[in-house]
Amino acid sequence: MSLVDAAREVRERAYVPYSRFKVGAAIRGASGAVYRGCNVENVAYPEGTCAEAGAIAAMVAAGETELVEVAVIADSPSPVPPCGGCRQKLAEFGRADVPVTLATTDGALLETTIGDLLPGRFDAGHMART
Repeated sequence: MSLVDAAREVRERAYVPYSRFKVGAAIRGASGAVYRGCNVENVAYPEGTCAEAGAIAAMVAAGETELVEVAVIADSPSPVPPCGGCRQKLAEFGRADVPVTLATTDGALLETTIGDLLPGRFDAGHMART
């Protein structure tokens, strides 16, 4: 199963009673294992969780801290990029050259990288004096 297919499958489990906008994400850890996440809304909107954050949490809970590939899918006219917070979360666990595939349920794909999604990223090197 491709990473996009894994994201497509988990997207169907999204909990989105308010926006009805389902998003699925799948990431491949350095071990080769695939971790999935879907968005989970809450009536108090800021308390929801993005699909990318859910996939990262699953990876960390499994004991991995490095991702090597990302896929995100949504039912939208064009591929949906991760929000700003999720871009930073992806950058925490993946190098700038990690491939990211953004997809629509209609089959449109946009290939990019974590570095292209978050140029000038904040990383641990910025805290070297602490």
